[in-house]
Parts: sequence; C-alpha cells; structure tokens
Amino acid sequence: MGRPLSTRPAGHGTSRRMPDMLHPRLLNGRTGDPALHVEVPHQAEALLLDCGDLSALAPRHLLRIGALGVSHAHMDHWAGFDALLRVLIGREKVVQVVGPPGFAQRLSHRLHSYTWNLVDRIAADLVFEVTEVTGDAAWPRSRFRLRTGFAAEALPPGPAVADGTVLALGALRLRARLLDHGIPVLGFAVEAAGHLNVRGARLAARGLPTGPWLAGLKRAVADGAPDDTPIPVFARPSAAAGAPTLPLAGLRDLVQATPGQRLAYLTDLADTAANRAAAIALARDADMLFIEAPFAAADAAHALDRRHLTTRAAGEIARAAGATRIEPFHFSPRYEDAEARLLAEVLAAAGRLPP
Repeated sequence: MGRPLSTRPAGHGTSRRMPDMLHPRLLNGRTGDPALHVEVPHQAEALLLDCGDLSALAPRHLLRIGALGVSHAHMDHWAGFDALLRVLIGREKVVQVVGPPGFAQRLSHRLHSYTWNLVDRIAADLVFEVTEVTGDAAWPRSRFRLRTGFAAEALPPGPAVADGTVLALGALRLRARLLDHGIPVLGFAVEAAGHLNVRGARLAARGLPTGPWLAGLKRAVADGAPDDTPIPVFARPSAAAGAPTLPLAGLRDLVQATPGQRLAYLTDLADTAANRAAAIALARDADMLFIEAPFAAADAAHALDRRHLTTRAAGEIARAAGATRIEPFHFSPRYEDAEARLLAEVLAAAGRLPP
C-alpha cells in the first residue's frame, strides 16, 4: 500500500487511535489499477472495491470475496473480473455486486461473452446479485445464476436509503454515493459494526457480579429497549431462573459503546463543488480515507480536463471530512519518480504534519 501518511492534523501532538477491525489492502499500490481488498478478522467473507488487476490475490482470497463494489466500468477498474469469475465457477456462492446506473447490463455482457452450454454438469450454483445505485427513489436489482447460463432475472428494487447504505456483509456495512466523472461513478464508505463493552470498574463498584447476565444487558442496550425493561442479574446460568432483576435505566451506564472503524474509498471524480460535498459527506470522520490524487497541484487544468482530482483537492477533501489517515492512490504514470512530492502535496493540503 505504500507508506501511510500522517494521522496528525497540524497543531495536534497525537491522533485518534484507529481500531483494527478492518484490514484493507490496496492491491496495486499507489500507481497501479484501483482495487481495495477489505477483510475483517474471523469473518468468512471479504469485500472488494473496484476490480482492476487482481493478480495480488491468491485463489483462497478470491474465494472469500462475498461482495464487490465497482465505482465504474473503465478498464482499469473492471478488467480483473474474469480472474474472480474463473475461480468462483464450481463453488456454491452468492456474490453481492454494487455498481452505478446500467452496471447490471455491463455485467451481463461480460458474463455472456462466454459459452455456458455445460452448466448442467456443475452442481454448485454461482449467483451474482446486482444493485445499481441511481438517483431514483428505488435502486434496480438483478440476479445472474450459473445454473441458467447467467440469464438476467429482475429482482424487486431496493429502496434508496438516505445515508446510502446498500448492503451488509457480516459485520460490514457498505454505503455508496453517486459522483461525477463525466459519467456516473460511485464513491464508497465501509463501516464495521460497533462494540458494546462493559465498564468493569463500575460493575465492581456497585457490587454486581460478572456473568452471562451481561450479554442480556448489552443486547437490551443495543436494541434500544425502554428504561423500565427488567434485566435479570445472575452470575451462573443455573441461577437464571428466578434471578432478581434491575431496570435497564439504572444499568445503561455500565455499557460503553465504541463505534466501529470506518473507511472511505473515493476515485475518479472531477473537482466540482457537488462532488466535494458528496465526497466529504461520505468520508466524514473516516478512520482511513483512500482517495485518488492522479495529478500534481500545478497540473490542475489538466486534472479538470480529465475530470480527476489533484493532490491539493484530495488533501482538502480529507481535511474537510476530518479523516484520520489518508491513503492517496491512482497516481498518474507521468509522475513515475515523484511519489514523495505528490504525497507531500497531499499532506500540505490536508494540514498534516510530516510523518
């Protein structure tokens, strides 16, 4: 992924501690095809954002991909799909796919560039379920199954959620938002589930026992149960029946909510006011921001013509969003030997101290 940029805003000696729930990997560094692989410890399925060159992923990693978000269908963001498809054939699996308007048709064309006359000999069914994030009140959904030769099947549309939430994958929640690159593209945010932790010192100070009753307490807090909800207090499972109860109102402060880690992925967007507003909203308070910075600040006119960001624009978006850590990528090949300079420009615009 390259050397991470500083997490310290200028004027601050320390940074927020970043939880390690999400394990992201920029597969092709700062200059290669965009593709971000995101894993969660102890979760069977992983997430892939963009599908450029996937040669860095071993088959065992490709087999674990349960969701694929594609910003748009330019070749460097989409050319690696065949590598994923080939490994998944013969596996019983459902892959959730998210793309911009019209993406289901593009996936259909890709799948139908192959001949599937032997699928009746393959017992395991591979399924792609596609959601297109559009500007409409409902998002189109489609399904493609190996068993039918990947014939397109219409699914009931999904409601457009205000915060852009498009799917859940285990402990992960994926949000998407439309951006403009001369064509519609998607920016993504990934959020891991938060944690509820019991404050042990407060528990001991009140003379309350540890034990399985705490799971019920955390569940009630997570569900937003009413204050008068009775919570049975017992130290051993055998004491659960007939255990004394306490109202939830007097126990809430024993539980501390820790937000899950958040990352944002923004690539191929023009530096416009509308794009900046959408990008900042998507990346707000992200623990890690993966953001394109193809062109140096001095080449702003060229960046505008290509509808991409400069290093300065990337840094300013990161600063406005309050992102803790910045990972610029998608550097143009014209800066082959100037990575340090591009990183320094992003840092300066973000108001960060050098690492």
